[in-house]
Amino acid sequence: MAHNTSSDSDNEITTTRAKLFGHEKPMHDVLGGGKVADILLWRDRNISAALLVGMTVMWFLFEIVEYNFVTLLCHISITTMLVLFIWSTVADILKWNGPKIPHIILQDSFFHDLASILHSRFNQLLPMLFHISCGIDLPLFLLIIVSLYILSVIGTYFSFVNLLYIGFLCMQTLPIVYERYEDEIDNLLGDIMLQLRKKYRWLNKNYLNKIPRGPVKEKKTR
Repeated sequence: MAHNTSSDSDNEITTTRAKLFGHEKPMHDVLGGGKVADILLWRDRNISAALLVGMTVMWFLFEIVEYNFVTLLCHISITTMLVLFIWSTVADILKWNGPKIPHIILQDSFFHDLASILHSRFNQLLPMLFHISCGIDLPLFLLIIVSLYILSVIGTYFSFVNLLYIGFLCMQTLPIVYERYEDEIDNLLGDIMLQLRKKYRWLNKNYLNKIPRGPVKEKKTR
């Protein structure tokens, strides 16, 4: 009977797979469904490519050329002002249209969507971390601990600018990769979580349950 119970529980585990976003919402809605989601999923390829090129140039100037931030900001401002001055002067002479600030920069919807996504993700992440830290799901708790430790070790070999750039590259690539290969990634994560749960059940059965514990005091009811 014990063997049947364990096999039934194993079969129950193998039938449940971890879903990264539950399939209730598409990836575009998970990211907020606005312009930020369009950029991260490369729906607007021009803006996404321009942002990627701009961040790559910034990383190259800071990390490779070792530009100082204040110096770079001043040089960019000087170059921009000179270009606008020459453009405006030539436009007055040749009767062309003068330079104008792009309308998209003046819109606050992009920054509002970005702040809304960051706020909602933080509100979801904080209770989830609290729930995991309480030890309710021990395999997931151990996985997070090991992942954070690996990240801390990796952080010792990279500068802060490199970590920011790597994080940006992940934001620009992982969402669209997951959207295109959602089933394959969910199956892979499901297999990993199933194996971790099986390892935990074996560890709990052979070692953790054998640890002596003190008597449990019953609560007095009035």
